[in-house]
Amino acid sequence: QARRAHLRYRPAPDARPEFLHTLNGSGLALPRIVIAVLENYQQEDGSVTIPEVLRPYTGFDTIPAG
Repeated sequence: QARRAHLRYRPAPDARPEFLHTLNGSGLALPRIVIAVLENYQQEDGSVTIPEVLRPYTGFDTIPAG
């Protein structure tokens, strides 16, 4: 699937591009990732704490309940 979609990356600035390794037809199975975050980081009040590693990408640290 990576070849068909021409998904490549360059491991070093002077290296040749290489094909990505994909899983389940995509670079990331997004619905599974969202479910895992919700299952593991939901608080008793219903809010969801964003994992520290994802906070630079989301721009916030919690999803409020309700």
